[in-house]
Amino acid sequence: MKQRYLPALTLALLCSLAVLAGCGKKDSNPAATAANTEYVVGADGAYAPFASENEQKELVGFDIDIMKAVADKAGLKIRIVNTPFDGLFNALAQGDRDILISTITINDQRRQTMDFSEPYFVAKQLIVLPSSSKVAKFEDLKALKIGVQSATTADEAAQNLVGKNSPSVKRFESMPLAFQELEGGGVDAVIGDNGVVTNFVKNNPGKSFRIVNDPTFPKEYYGIAVKKGNAELLAKLNHGLEQIKADGTQDRIYKKYFADEKL
Repeated sequence: MKQRYLPALTLALLCSLAVLAGCGKKDSNPAATAANTEYVVGADGAYAPFASENEQKELVGFDIDIMKAVADKAGLKIRIVNTPFDGLFNALAQGDRDILISTITINDQRRQTMDFSEPYFVAKQLIVLPSSSKVAKFEDLKALKIGVQSATTADEAAQNLVGKNSPSVKRFESMPLAFQELEGGGVDAVIGDNGVVTNFVKNNPGKSFRIVNDPTFPKEYYGIAVKKGNAELLAKLNHGLEQIKADGTQDRIYKKYFADEKL
């Protein structure tokens, strides 16, 4: 009896193996794999109006809308994850994030370790101070305590002004913390990107702050970052950016958050 059923059993096993092999071939299809790839995007959620958390703990803001629009045009499946700014670049280098969009200024130092898309935003640094402050220009901050977000362009600017290891520079994990320190008198001024600074002052009219726009601050250009050498993904992102610029999507997103400013 055992010998009689052995061929049938063997045939069933062979059929099962064939089915499994067929499934393996299907999964290894490069086109199918690419279509199902989910790219993890890192963004700092403490940087309104570019990125912040709503009541549902979802990231919203200018950068988020731009990223979603770009991904839609490029045919990319994305998942955006709240990532503190000072951990963004390591997350990209280690492969924990595939894409970064977080008001990241394109510069030569960063180009050494990551690749950037075409710019999607033009920015500059501004100084926010108590209304009673006598500061009129960036140089006037030399003798004062300056608040900045760690590892940002503002941090670099402050270091250039007073020295890399100067105790006059107080670094914070996020801009809200820097602004909180300014409100409490722990720092005399805060330097930050124009979009964030103007948003803070606009939404705190009763706190008597003013803004100083120093012409010595250069223009900066934000880009979407990918791991160094990822030319294929970068090309897709640039294609998406080109599309949202051409069809007016970028203009509409900009006006939603910066109605009083020109793109």
